[in-house]
Amino acid sequence: MIDKKCRICRRVGQKLFLKGERCFTPKCPLTRRPYPPGIKGKRRVAPLSEYGKELREKQKLKAWYNLEERQFKKYVKEVLEKRGRVEDAGALLIKKLESRLDNVIFRLGFAASRSQARQLVSHGFFLVNNRRVDVPSFQVKKGDQIKISPTKLKKGIFQNLELTLKKHQPPSWLKLDPKKFEAQVIGEPSVEEAAPPAELSSIFEFYSR
Repeated sequence: MIDKKCRICRRVGQKLFLKGERCFTPKCPLTRRPYPPGIKGKRRVAPLSEYGKELREKQKLKAWYNLEERQFKKYVKEVLEKRGRVEDAGALLIKKLESRLDNVIFRLGFAASRSQARQLVSHGFFLVNNRRVDVPSFQVKKGDQIKISPTKLKKGIFQNLELTLKKHQPPSWLKLDPKKFEAQVIGEPSVEEAAPPAELSSIFEFYSR
């Protein structure tokens, strides 16, 4: 049975890397069946309307950050309210999404996917400035110190983490110490480095209707 997350990638026709390492293997359903679920390979797919294109872009970014519609819409609406007062609405949206603690944990390599990162954060696996934070949407800021709780380090999920972190390259706004299993926020995320898989202007158009 194909995983729900894999069906999302097939539906939007693009790898969103929602399943961690599996996405890089030949087992990836999109690699084996590069067409939408429910449609056979040679069957022609009707071109999308403008609304359909905007909807697809929204679905891409929402799935990429592992968010429910209500959460994602809240972020976009917050940015739209400031649209006339900010220079780049897209940059502000990405900054908000990238600064979520669950995304930061994924970016640091402490979790294989954003969904796994969200679960670990919810179970109190991480400390921010030496205080346990179990809210995935928690917004980190420059200067924050993030580390795995010492009481959780012996958990099986972190068994090979040291080897993984040695090969991992986090974004430039995060400074990782792979030996101490901790990191510091030293800058702010950018659209260029985040490289979102969606056209941000289309997402704003979708929610402006």
